[in-house]
Amino acid sequence: VQLQASGGGLVEPDGSLRLSCAVSGLALDDYDIGWFHQVPGKEREGILCGTKDNGTTYYRDSVKGRFTISRDNAKKTVYLQVNNLKPEDTGKYFCAADWPLGTDCPRVNRGLWGPGTQVTVSS
Repeated sequence: VQLQASGGGLVEPDGSLRLSCAVSGLALDDYDIGWFHQVPGKEREGILCGTKDNGTTYYRDSVKGRFTISRDNAKKTVYLQVNNLKPEDTGKYFCAADWPLGTDCPRVNRGLWGPGTQVTVSS
């Protein structure tokens, strides 16, 4: 079972990116998938979670209206569209599932994590 985040890069303020989380080895339609953000020297924090019934749970108010999660279960991929990026959005982005213990939104201290993808917002 693996999760692999990709799509990061260097972008100017107010720019956009689409991050992807490719899932293998589990049935994506049975799982909520969370996105987390980490900057050097700080703990990983939850941003939002896309639920298996296509809902969204936000953990960070600052991304509401700017970050949107979607999924394509057939392609086993979850997408995070990030718009109007700000310098404080810089960091590594991780996707995660609460596998093997559960199927709901993952928590920062457990579950299956993939290697992150770096997003740098700078002019």
